[in-house]
Amino acid sequence: MTTISVNLPQTTYDIVIQPGGLDTLGQWMQQRQLGGKVLLVSNPQIFKHYGDRAIASLEAAGFHVAACLLPAGERYKTLHTLQKIYAAALEHRCERSSTFVALGGGVIGDMTGFAAATWLRGLNLVQVPTSLLAMVDAAIGGKTGVNHPQGKNLIGAFHQPRLVVIDPQLLKTLPAREFRAGMAEVIKYGVIWDAPLFEALEAASRLNTYGGVEDSLCHTILTASCRAKAEVVSKDEKEAGLRAILNYGHTIGHAVESLTGYKRVNHGEAVGIGMVAAGQLAVELSLWDPESCDRQLALIQKAGLPTRLPIGIGITAILEALQTDKKVKAGKVRFVLPTHIGAVTITDTVPAETIRQVLQQMQANEYR
Repeated sequence: MTTISVNLPQTTYDIVIQPGGLDTLGQWMQQRQLGGKVLLVSNPQIFKHYGDRAIASLEAAGFHVAACLLPAGERYKTLHTLQKIYAAALEHRCERSSTFVALGGGVIGDMTGFAAATWLRGLNLVQVPTSLLAMVDAAIGGKTGVNHPQGKNLIGAFHQPRLVVIDPQLLKTLPAREFRAGMAEVIKYGVIWDAPLFEALEAASRLNTYGGVEDSLCHTILTASCRAKAEVVSKDEKEAGLRAILNYGHTIGHAVESLTGYKRVNHGEAVGIGMVAAGQLAVELSLWDPESCDRQLALIQKAGLPTRLPIGIGITAILEALQTDKKVKAGKVRFVLPTHIGAVTITDTVPAETIRQVLQQMQANEYR
């Protein structure tokens, strides 16, 4: 078992990484004296695998539990779907001392977190991520929200969890495509923060399936990624500066997600595409050496992630979508660009023509 603390000015909470941790969820929550009523939010697929175990653990610890199941998929991450959580909270008579538990991937975590931030002006939140992407990224740091038709996560709030419980054994039922999606965020941490993690990924024979990753590497992936996220968030909780580096690959990635209607490309695949673009931009601007860019590309390919733009997505549409990104400041699009493995810089001076040129190369698959 590994425990990583996220230390913030107003609160501190733990990330518990424990094989079999789902079955001790109730004990961990009881230790933190969370309220007696729990609303467990999940989707039907995840609940089928793990819902009964989660409820059994919570009830054994004395919690009164109700469940709310939401449809699976990024396209359902909307204000309309959010109403289901509010309705369940009202029916269950949740109080300000109650706790919302998110049992699922990033979509469930984001929506449950936003509901916890807004219902009765704020309830306890516990994250129990079931996907690799959620374990290493979405469940940590307090970013919550839903999508708007014009852009991803435009509606949201910061609401830190009281606890994050990561059970690596839950990855056994994760579809291979979703595992690959999570690897995009892991590679991101290697590029922006943790060169040894990047090198450990390079040394691995396979990264595209859970079964192909050794237990020791899986432990390294989870602990190193969670520590990186915890360290960055502890230094900058609400993205006043440093935390923006966590958006590496997300600027163009979010545009691709939005333009494909959150159906053709999942979040991790879009981030992989966005990292390829960011790496190429950094080379074009002489911020990054071509060799490091090639190393990143090789890792993204090893993880089985796409490296070119989806067919049918116009470059002009991407450039227009960038203007509605929530990271735009004073009308300028901010990019996170690598300077060497383990470090990045943030800039809003990337010429539109350079962006267009890189996107054209990616469309034709002519980049490095």
